[in-house]
Amino acid sequence: MAIKDLEIRQGNVDITAEVVEIGEVREFNKFGKPGRVATAKIKDETGEINLSLWNDDIDKVKVGDTVQIKNGFVNEWQGTPQLTTGRMGSLEVVESGAESAEEKPEEAAESIEEPAEESSEEAEEPEEVKEELVEEAIEEPIEEEEPAEKPKKVKKKKVK
Repeated sequence: MAIKDLEIRQGNVDITAEVVEIGEVREFNKFGKPGRVATAKIKDETGEINLSLWNDDIDKVKVGDTVQIKNGFVNEWQGTPQLTTGRMGSLEVVESGAESAEEKPEEAAESIEEPAEESSEEAEEPEEVKEELVEEAIEEPIEEEEPAEKPKKVKKKKVK
């Protein structure tokens, strides 16, 4: 699949592209759970698109990496198409980019050791936050609920 072929509200997107930019990481709390999100820009030979990076995916990716998105979803944010991994999608780095290759061996070892320090409990919590946020990130128009009908008054008859 190519970036030029992606359409808003399209699901089941499988694509491989190069990360050309990663924006600022933003932190938030949703239902009392902390989370992080950043917007990256990816490109292939046909074009560019924004990519939402959630929680642990932010730490996986560096500028210059080639990533593979499986079962992604295209939504719209402020009039711009945006790709996300969604609830069931995944992101995998298939090739490290130029910046990763330039790291010194000590830096590379440090970056590998850091994620290993997290406990498995901490690793699962952001995934739950990710799932909750993806629906909200789709930003579908919110349909207001119709007010519930008022119960009809029932006349009581006196029994003699």
